[in-house]
Amino acid sequence: MITGSAVGIGRAMAYRFAEAGADLDLVDMNIKGLGLVKKELSRFESEIDIHKVDLSREEEVDALWEELSGKEPDILVNNAGIYPFKNFLKVDDAFLKKVIDINLRSALLMCQYMIRKRLKRGGVIINIGSIEAIVPIAEDLIPYDISKTGVIALTKALAKQYGRNGFRINIILPGGITTPGTKAVAKEVARFKMGPLKTGIEFAMRLPLRRGGQPDEVARIALVLASDLSSYVHGALIPVDGGFLSA
Repeated sequence: MITGSAVGIGRAMAYRFAEAGADLDLVDMNIKGLGLVKKELSRFESEIDIHKVDLSREEEVDALWEELSGKEPDILVNNAGIYPFKNFLKVDDAFLKKVIDINLRSALLMCQYMIRKRLKRGGVIINIGSIEAIVPIAEDLIPYDISKTGVIALTKALAKQYGRNGFRINIILPGGITTPGTKAVAKEVARFKMGPLKTGIEFAMRLPLRRGGQPDEVARIALVLASDLSSYVHGALIPVDGGFLSA
């Protein structure tokens, strides 16, 4: 099961997993986007089911897992997330709650269901974090940074506690990946807002590979983590960032 799979990194992961022969449950609020992904993946022999779910609403998460009762996935990828910009001094409870609910709380709920349903069988959980949680680069993303730092802590704590139950739990930290979301940020630069422009220049200057990444470059790592190729990889934070954190 891959959340946030209608566009960007989630869509790329759906393609790679289907290509590898996996049956998929794809989850997103964007049902039209999911339909397009399902159509694109029809070239493969995988069984593809799509689910329109608002992961910030616990009752919809409950309904999803009730629908999957008896056919729970053995691999869960928590990819859904948002990264809205807002000046820290203007962040209010509603804004903070929205970011935390989608980025952190939904991942916690999905992990909770996955582990509860497969406690005697184990499985694989791959969370998607961000290098922003390690080295904050962009300004006005503090709620996002907090949420992704929480996802790292969640991953490490679950890995320590549930490895003995047959779970492998890791987190990927993308950075500098070109997606529809990051393209939207680029539009801010086009409006000559110097904050995003300055951030972009600083990021590019520090990036050893001197280029942005593609969603498929994250998807390929997720596929490895989901497979037995990484059978002894557990509790790991894996940057996919062109070397940014090493520079």
